[in-house]
Amino acid sequence: MSNQSIIVSASPHVHSDRTSKKLMYDVVIALIPAFLISIYVFGISALIATTVAIASCMLFEYLIQKYLLKTDVTITDGSALITGILLAFNLPATLPIWMIIVGSLVAIGVAKLSFGGLGFNIFNPALVGRVFLLVSFPVQMTMWPTAIENNTKLVDAVTGATPLGVIKEGLQYGETMTEISSKIPSTIEMLFGFTGGSLGEMSAIALLLGGLYLIIRKVITWHIPVTLLASMAVITGVFWLINAEQYANPIIHLLSGGAILGAFYMATDLVTSPMTKKGMIIFAIGIGLITVLIRLFGAYPEGISFAILIMNAFVPLINKYFKPRRFGNKIKSKIV
Repeated sequence: MSNQSIIVSASPHVHSDRTSKKLMYDVVIALIPAFLISIYVFGISALIATTVAIASCMLFEYLIQKYLLKTDVTITDGSALITGILLAFNLPATLPIWMIIVGSLVAIGVAKLSFGGLGFNIFNPALVGRVFLLVSFPVQMTMWPTAIENNTKLVDAVTGATPLGVIKEGLQYGETMTEISSKIPSTIEMLFGFTGGSLGEMSAIALLLGGLYLIIRKVITWHIPVTLLASMAVITGVFWLINAEQYANPIIHLLSGGAILGAFYMATDLVTSPMTKKGMIIFAIGIGLITVLIRLFGAYPEGISFAILIMNAFVPLINKYFKPRRFGNKIKSKIV
């Protein structure tokens, strides 16, 4: 009998000649267009915020693995890099540096390494860091910089509300959507990125191009992003058809906030999303439903981060119910 041990690594278990490292760097490539747009809109602030988030995430992963856990250091696999980028994409560009560092510590130390590292975490690390900062520092986390035009070039920023924030506040004060529409960016502005919000809310088209790249490269499948956005469109569309003066149209909900960023880059995380296609669809519908409920009836104008984390908790149950057929399992057939 052989004394060789069979080592089963952490999920995801995908038969491919591509490594996790290559997949991670494909995600980095996909995020480059949106990152460039954020720098164009917010300037040096966007570059500083992203650099700090990446550096602190990688530093904390190195220090914790080497000196606390005393395990192999894995900062070169790209996962800490992705966490840093996505964390920055969920923050205001002008957030104080020390808060970004705290968010990185929570994302890496609490949400990732406390569960055992890449493949073992049950919640998306970047979103845990973002939600922690939102709960701990709500004022700073909702002071969104808004690009202002000066001689046809975006060179400065002032704080202001996001389009979803303007809609939420306006409706609370009894305004109609017709009145509010003049206060929010147009569809074209939201599509190309000339609006207020976090770094990852700047350009819907840049995020969509990156998401298409990920699908073509087979880093992700269409099931989660398409189902998530479609479910949001259907649900918000129903409310809009019922009362167009009380509810924003589906296009606004899809192009504003973090819907596209969440759909393509965070909900599709291989570790924290379901394994099967049916499971992915159920998972995505849940995220879309919770996001819309929070946006329309909750205290926050945005809800994608909370929705993804809530559905992350249901992934083990979804995986258990929607199990793939075991290899070699016989299919029962009826003998006529």
